[in-house]
Amino acid sequence: MNSRSSSSENTRRAARGAFDASDVEPAESFLPAPTVQCHAANLVLLPDGSLGCSWFGGTQEGLSDIAVWFSVLSADGTWATPVKVSDDATRSEQNPVPFLAGPHELRIYFTAQNAGDQDTAEVRLASSGDGGRSWEPGQTAVPAKAGTGVYIRQPPLVLEDGRLLLPAFYCPRPENGRWVGDADYSGVLVSSDNGSTWTAHQVPESTGCVHMNVLRLHDGSFLALFRRRQADFIHRSHSTDGVTWSAPVPTDLPNNNSSVQAVVLHDGRVVVAYNHSSAADAAERRSSLYDEIDGSSTDTPTPPGPAFWGAPRAPLTLAVSSDGGLTWPVSRNVEEGDGYCLTNNSREGHNRELSYPSLVQTADGLLHLAYTHFRRAIKYVQLHPSWLDG
Repeated sequence: MNSRSSSSENTRRAARGAFDASDVEPAESFLPAPTVQCHAANLVLLPDGSLGCSWFGGTQEGLSDIAVWFSVLSADGTWATPVKVSDDATRSEQNPVPFLAGPHELRIYFTAQNAGDQDTAEVRLASSGDGGRSWEPGQTAVPAKAGTGVYIRQPPLVLEDGRLLLPAFYCPRPENGRWVGDADYSGVLVSSDNGSTWTAHQVPESTGCVHMNVLRLHDGSFLALFRRRQADFIHRSHSTDGVTWSAPVPTDLPNNNSSVQAVVLHDGRVVVAYNHSSAADAAERRSSLYDEIDGSSTDTPTPPGPAFWGAPRAPLTLAVSSDGGLTWPVSRNVEEGDGYCLTNNSREGHNRELSYPSLVQTADGLLHLAYTHFRRAIKYVQLHPSWLDG
């Protein structure tokens, strides 16, 4: 079911937190788009109760004009003019992850890579002391290792003992050819000094599992959900301390080698936003994520490997689990489409993906969702949890 409402009054009412049980239809809007391409949104709750959103934008993912942007949702339901957070003219700056480090410190961790080479990526950090209106220049937080890039996508969280945990994944350079993602694997970065230094802890048997999304369940244990390079199923892993993890195993939810994100609701249920699609739904296949960028392909094409690119990135779906991520019996589509993503070309509008969701719940119970819309804009949706029950 594709349930949408574009009423401006509905959006304003949602922004005021005035939803009740009868206001179950989603209210939607688009963030201002200062660039041709917009992708990889992440939401954050700010100290004053407002909502912030970061994403990356420019001409095309992998090009050096890709930078990080940030905007705040105002009380009248409109998004403020975006502020440019990063500006390195030599690197593609991607996958911003906002984190509220204190009442007066907002951070954004993000990646920076050479062209389409994720094996060169490092994690950088930009900070703001005024709620995101201005930003200190980004500095290296986690350097790349020799021949292996370090990448992020999902929010950090603070463990009970005060340590900071940042989910990460690693992009090794293949022996021949360029990075295509075949050997990527996951881990967590743990800091005991508020992010000054980090210790890496690898997730066992996680090759192909990336975008590790760590959730603290109501019983105190931890659940992680993963995107899969093989474009088969969302995978899950469990931990008692957030640092040491079980080997990932498949859920019954499909995955198309695109990002997922989940949230633990106030009532303990887990809701995941994802594309209900996989390689089984794909009629064609891309050679790599960056196959349109000059220099990102060799004269002799690399034979297809485990990483599957090009599976449809639609519909945009929410699924619900009441047993800590073991089963997902309830799901609804927020938006439907063909999800065509065999190109990242936003200038000519060929891409039609609905992807890279970010999901949070506010104190009033409302769910807030942001995601890539055709790689031309970031779409924002508010909905009441009762909508999940149909």
